[in-house]
Amino acid sequence: MPGDRRASAAEHASHVNAAASLLEAGVPAAEAARVLAGRLACSQRQARRYLASAAESGRVEVPGEGTVFTVRLPVRLAAAVREHARTSGRTISSVAVQALEEFLSRAYRDRPSR
Repeated sequence: MPGDRRASAAEHASHVNAAASLLEAGVPAAEAARVLAGRLACSQRQARRYLASAAESGRVEVPGEGTVFTVRLPVRLAAAVREHARTSGRTISSVAVQALEEFLSRAYRDRPSR
């Protein structure tokens, strides 16, 4: 198969969005699979997976590039984050990203103007 590798999260999101564009344009699924396979240099089977994902959830946000950011947390807080991630079916990173984005959003919103 062309490439024989998994797409990164950003590539996957981009491919799902390309599939969504074709579906939004009214291209029939069989034709859209052929078009996507050609554009993305993937199998038609993989193209159908992208189409199915786009049909189910629509366009998806393309994640930005990540970096490692190490912090030291109290044991109880680290355990709570791990447990929350596990019970919600998410990664620890996604839980931390959401928490930090919400915290910073509030911090900037509540900041007095100069």
